[in-house]
Amino acid sequence: MRILVTGASGSGASTLGSALANRLGCTYLDGDNYFWVKPEPPFTAKRTPEERLKLLLEDVKNAGDFVLAGSVEGWGTELEESFDLIVFLYLSTGIRIDRLRNREMQRFGAVDAEFLEWAAQYDYGTLEGRSLKKQHDWLAARGCQIVKLEGDLTVEERVQLVLNSMPNLS
Repeated sequence: MRILVTGASGSGASTLGSALANRLGCTYLDGDNYFWVKPEPPFTAKRTPEERLKLLLEDVKNAGDFVLAGSVEGWGTELEESFDLIVFLYLSTGIRIDRLRNREMQRFGAVDAEFLEWAAQYDYGTLEGRSLKKQHDWLAARGCQIVKLEGDLTVEERVQLVLNSMPNLS
């Protein structure tokens, strides 16, 4: 089983992805670990598209069954067409920004205003990068089952909804 959990920043993709992988007993992969280089401070240096795809495909090959959290649109057909199931999370902007603000304070002791501005525009797509329209267009082009979860559900509620959808897979 190859599962992608995706959505806007702050929607809970990493949290759900980790919980789902734990429940299924499979490998958890986080797209940020491939997109970003790891020096301090974090989230400042991006890998090249070729490098991140190569690293991720190596780990996917070795993982067997896995849950990947993050946005991988535009990373490459080999990866993008490899999923059995994609879980798309949607959460209102206000809740996402509150979550991101709290996460930034916990991780770094400060909030990156530019990052929050970028995350806040997701529904309208006015800045470069991820947007609701781009993700909907990308999802529409996928050939696998897609589960869309909307609202501020608990992690356990989300896990259960995903697990309940899995018998529909061929």
